[in-house]
Amino acid sequence: MTDNILLEVSKGIARLTLNRPDVRNAFDDRLIATLNAMLDDLAAREDLRLLVLTGAGKAFSAGADLNWMRRMAGYSRDENLADAMELARLLRRLNEFPRPVIGLINGPAYAGAVGLVSCCDIVLASDQASFAISEVKLGLIPATISPYVVAAIGEREARRYFLSADVFDAAEAKRIGLVHEVVPHDDLSEAGEKLIGRMLKNSPDAMSASKPLIRSVTGRPVDEELMTHTAAGIADIRASVQGREGVTAFLEKRKPDWVQETE
Repeated sequence: MTDNILLEVSKGIARLTLNRPDVRNAFDDRLIATLNAMLDDLAAREDLRLLVLTGAGKAFSAGADLNWMRRMAGYSRDENLADAMELARLLRRLNEFPRPVIGLINGPAYAGAVGLVSCCDIVLASDQASFAISEVKLGLIPATISPYVVAAIGEREARRYFLSADVFDAAEAKRIGLVHEVVPHDDLSEAGEKLIGRMLKNSPDAMSASKPLIRSVTGRPVDEELMTHTAAGIADIRASVQGREGVTAFLEKRKPDWVQETE
């Protein structure tokens, strides 16, 4: 744990909190490097079941830190490329994290922070949250976050918000697919805990296998190759320890052992 990022791990749940409330949880190269290292460490933990990402204070994240932006203004192209690649690696790590990632968006999420939101598997937002893909206001483009944001909101809405840089509220974020549920601000933590409780009833291995499954079938034609791939996926999970336990527990009308372990 660092002062800028709080990490709590308890009962298989890792909670990462961006903790720079004085600058609205803006991130810089140091925070990105720390997050990359933390995600690598967490991904290697076999006891981990879920990852929760949120922000401290009134904002989720304002995006890039102003002091970092001042430094970047003097970078060469090669330095900018290396710098941007670290953010790109962070986004991919979060998007491909082996366990489910829940985003609890407690307030404004702007610019690069919208990329973090888009990389979460399930997103609950406070009704006080707001969003903006604001890079063009600064003469920039939302390049590194674009694969994840476009996957979340689609090309048509991306055209609108990449080009307009308009601020939009949580209800609009839900409409376009950036967040899944909007809850009253004071209920966000409770809603998150209820979601966690429901997900702990699911097979950890099956949830983990579902993430690459989604990536592997998205945008592909349903041909013989894809049918073979998906058939192999269900065959493998049926023969796995948790696959056998889940089916047996269902037939025996009892809870599977992964639920009992969390009670």
